[in-house]
Amino acid sequence: MKLSHIFGIIVIALAIGIIVATAGDASSYVTFKQATELAQDGDDKLIHVVGKVKKNEQGKIVDMLYDPAIDPNHFEFTLVDNDNQAQKVVYNSPKPQDFDRSEQIVVIGAMQGNHFQCNKILLKCPSKYQDGKLETTEHEATAKL
Repeated sequence: MKLSHIFGIIVIALAIGIIVATAGDASSYVTFKQATELAQDGDDKLIHVVGKVKKNEQGKIVDMLYDPAIDPNHFEFTLVDNDNQAQKVVYNSPKPQDFDRSEQIVVIGAMQGNHFQCNKILLKCPSKYQDGKLETTEHEATAKL
């Protein structure tokens, strides 16, 4: 065999090894019920839960606790998953910007006792585009005149 063939085989083997290693670390999307079952079975892999923040009739977020004066790295809220199960989520970092305006939220973490311990929050914010027009603030609109 030529040296170039051996080198090619080594590169392909390394690529396959990297793909297998990263695929085994991939997390899955589950509901809070499934997350609880995984935790009870001793599975401590990171999982994704998709849901919406619990809001009252007026559209205001309820069951949210964040006071940066007391602890800027403690944020709690209630998330309702796709099965309409509400669960307390604890995030040990500052509240993400635009959290209040978010349409849908993905929390990444694991169940710990009576709450979901979140390591990362992904937000799906409302679109700036409505009816094909760009929303502008009053300041931006007057600056263009």
